[in-house]
Amino acid sequence: MAFRSREIYNKIARKVGDSLPPEAMESMKKLLPNSKVVMGRAKRGIFAGRHIQFGNKVSEDGGNKSRRTWKPNVQEKRLFSYVYDRHIRVKVTTHALRCIDKAGGIDEYLLKTPYHKMDTELGLVWKARIEKMYAELGKMEVAFFSPEDEAKIEKEFEEVKAAKREARREARKAMVKQRQIEAGIDGDQTPVAPEISEGTNEDANQEELEGST
Repeated sequence: MAFRSREIYNKIARKVGDSLPPEAMESMKKLLPNSKVVMGRAKRGIFAGRHIQFGNKVSEDGGNKSRRTWKPNVQEKRLFSYVYDRHIRVKVTTHALRCIDKAGGIDEYLLKTPYHKMDTELGLVWKARIEKMYAELGKMEVAFFSPEDEAKIEKEFEEVKAAKREARREARKAMVKQRQIEAGIDGDQTPVAPEISEGTNEDANQEELEGST
């Protein structure tokens, strides 16, 4: 086993854990990529075998050659994983996207792709984790509810939602009452407007004159 393959195997064993079946670890150990050179950024994404290529750029006039490189078309995408039940942001090549669409999703692509074609550490770790989770799901017992039990469970959920709504309503009422108390206004009393006496200043002056005479 090459040095790079041995390092990848050790990383996968540390990240996945010892709960993975030993048969899977042994098969993965045999099918690890044996290439020594891989792009640095390819280790952090799913490139599906697409890596940097080297060649010559030939001029049209004199046929002079100069070295050049071809880099893969890498895009950052959000792929939904049904196993993790969430979106995963990962860097993939356009070729890898076509392979994922053809397989039916990121989980199916990782399960169907053999280990020796997963020449990136991220893809190998994800493949081992998904295989581990599928193995755990296969051991779980599945139970089905009768229509009466489903109706009962749905009714209980509705009761819990109604109780939460009532609690929020009571909390809002208490908050409004507390604000009124802090402002100096009792919630049960309404402010009384001051009484305005009838008559005008001219009527009052006329009464004073009549009294003096």
